Amino acid sequence: MPETGLSSAPRFSIVVPVYNVQGYLRACLNSLLEQDFADFEVIAVDDRSPDRSGEILAEYAARDPRVISVRHEENRGIGAARNTGVARASGDYLLFLDSDDTLTPGALRAMADRLADSEDPDLLLFDHVRSYWWHAVKPSAARELLAEAGAEVFRPAERTEFFQMFAVVWNRAFRRRFFVDNGFRYTDGLYEDALMVYTTMLTAERAVCLDHACVDYRQRRHGNSMKTPGRKHFTIFEQYQRLFEFLDGRPDLTPLRPLFFERMISHFLFTGARESRVLVQDRPEFFRRAAEMYRRHKPAGFTPPAEVDALQFQALERGSYRVFQAVNLLSRTRKNGQQRLRKAQRAVSKRATSSFYRMQLKRPLDPNLAVFSAYWNRTPSCNPLAVYEKAKELAPHLKGVWVVREDLVDTVPEGMDHVVVNSQRYWEVMARATYFVNNVNFADTVVKRPGQIHLQTHHGTPLKRMGIDQQQYPAAVKGMSMRKLLERADRWDLSVSANQHTSEQWERVYPCSFESIDAGYPRNDVFFRTGAQDVLDIRARLGIAPGRTAVLYAPTVRDYQVGYVPQLDLEKITRELGPDFVLLVRTHYFYGQDPHLQELQERGALIDVSRHPSVEELCLAADALITDYSSIMFDYANLDRPIITYADDWETYVRSRGVTFDLLSGKPGDTPGTIATSEDELIEAFRSGRWDDERARELRAAFRARFCMWDDGHAAERVVNRAFLGIQDQAPAPLPLSERTVAPSPREAARTVAGVVLAHAGDGSPDQPDVELTS
Repeated sequence: MPETGLSSAPRFSIVVPVYNVQGYLRACLNSLLEQDFADFEVIAVDDRSPDRSGEILAEYAARDPRVISVRHEENRGIGAARNTGVARASGDYLLFLDSDDTLTPGALRAMADRLADSEDPDLLLFDHVRSYWWHAVKPSAARELLAEAGAEVFRPAERTEFFQMFAVVWNRAFRRRFFVDNGFRYTDGLYEDALMVYTTMLTAERAVCLDHACVDYRQRRHGNSMKTPGRKHFTIFEQYQRLFEFLDGRPDLTPLRPLFFERMISHFLFTGARESRVLVQDRPEFFRRAAEMYRRHKPAGFTPPAEVDALQFQALERGSYRVFQAVNLLSRTRKNGQQRLRKAQRAVSKRATSSFYRMQLKRPLDPNLAVFSAYWNRTPSCNPLAVYEKAKELAPHLKGVWVVREDLVDTVPEGMDHVVVNSQRYWEVMARATYFVNNVNFADTVVKRPGQIHLQTHHGTPLKRMGIDQQQYPAAVKGMSMRKLLERADRWDLSVSANQHTSEQWERVYPCSFESIDAGYPRNDVFFRTGAQDVLDIRARLGIAPGRTAVLYAPTVRDYQVGYVPQLDLEKITRELGPDFVLLVRTHYFYGQDPHLQELQERGALIDVSRHPSVEELCLAADALITDYSSIMFDYANLDRPIITYADDWETYVRSRGVTFDLLSGKPGDTPGTIATSEDELIEAFRSGRWDDERARELRAAFRARFCMWDDGHAAERVVNRAFLGIQDQAPAPLPLSERTVAPSPREAARTVAGVVLAHAGDGSPDQPDVELTS
């Protein structure tokens, strides 16, 4: 951390209101704490956020004294949160930053220099850029205006062109004494920015500009309160009423009333025309309120400027909603007609799968029917299977049906109801089921009906970049339509998360309206209920001889490679490790059967477990895990057994796919254990004992604490309660790590079972095995 240079009065107090932004908050805070100008304080106000934003704030406040975390006991809105921040501020200047936006590198330094050069004005206006969720970046409309101002110090009320800037409080700095001494406070509700911007600019005596993009304004696909329709948008009338009451008390500003009247009416027209703000059924009342404001505040002699639609202004003045509607609809129809037609055609095309399916879509939903699928309709497995099994126990009224490919029907366990993809019963089930459970996505041809609930369980913790982040990595999105990906994610109602890191990532990279179930991964429950004899039975079925150390090697797929390309000389590794070790090799499910692996298995050099139906059983059977960047490391960490990271192509992988944290940093929480970047290092790690020494165990413990925070054997219970039974908090809260009992390692299992056998032998028990068990 850089030296803060923090005095009793820092140069900047940065107020950050926080609500439902756990996927963006770290980026926001990091952008502040990584500034090269460090004389500031961050006052982050948790406005009773329902997600884990408060925990993130506490984490940052604990490690950096510049971060001051304040919590509201009830949700009071962004204006109240900003007021709370101002009350706690002590800096020379106030900055207001929304918690899903960021400061650009060097922003505070540029501000500080400009303020010093201009002898501390009341206001500093600066530039910003807009970053879109598809990773486009666009400059602001004020860029040229700010550049033309140069180093001039001016009175804003005399330079009305600056009132054309985007009326938000985060693109300016306020001298704190100016702000406080004039009694400025944020009001409740939306559109509070415009009121604060106009009143402070009309009051300020000295302002300067900075031609530097200081804020990166994130354009979220979902979650922006300004894009959520409802009655809350009617507060725009109250905010502008307050503005004109302010003008009433300032006769010297009378010449500016026409300007603000035109701004007000244009803002009303802009807001009322958007379906993302005002609902269709609320528009007549919105128009009536706007017309009242028009008549109440129209300046004498006002005429609409040429650049706006004069007909809309005239309709408001007359109070004729019919005329206004006709004018508005005419302009909107011409603009949106073709877009709506294309959208309707796509919707019809998606539904035109078969006449039988269309007929089934007209039938009522079956409230007790649930559809399950895993890994693009492969064998039942992973999180969906764990949820399915728990639902049979806790929600027996549900009928679960699995979707499988025709070539994999023989792998479905006996007695498990299933349908084949594209069969007639498949379309019937997909049309009438109430619940849909998958660890990927269902086909695009599946229509989501009102009342249907989609549960996305996912199938891993994201080390690699996912969702919209993949757009930056061409190798990762080859052949992928981001638009279609997000349309599929729009169908999710519930999303299962394994840990806080995952919850934050999913919220940001899948900008949709799902609810996160922070439960842990149901597939990992088995690690907490498997006994010693079960572990030994799994090893016996896999052909692992007693006494041998089994090492599971499970690498992930490489986006920059075509087909399976071994990263290790497996024959060399098995030879160098010696007869006391046995290597279990599992290739990624994207790859077909590898002839070379089959050859090595036939020679007894290793055991190919690539087609074993249960990854969880392989983890239970293994004494240690060797992997690279596969999410299996996060699941295996639950077992508290050695994890060796073999990363011979880390830099290439990072460039081609991107990562969410530095796996090789060696920092507790980032690195799960011993690191090897070459075959010789890997062999040496086993020969020297580094694969499970004290340092490796310390790293493993920190990694487990970070990524296994909710896994405790009750994840499936929490998911079933929420998704199928509509209840929460019925399962116990996750146990502390120190109190969790996981399946014993194979060595512990052998000792445990052998101990039971010896105890029986001492009692004269006749149940002694014929085979001696060794540890």
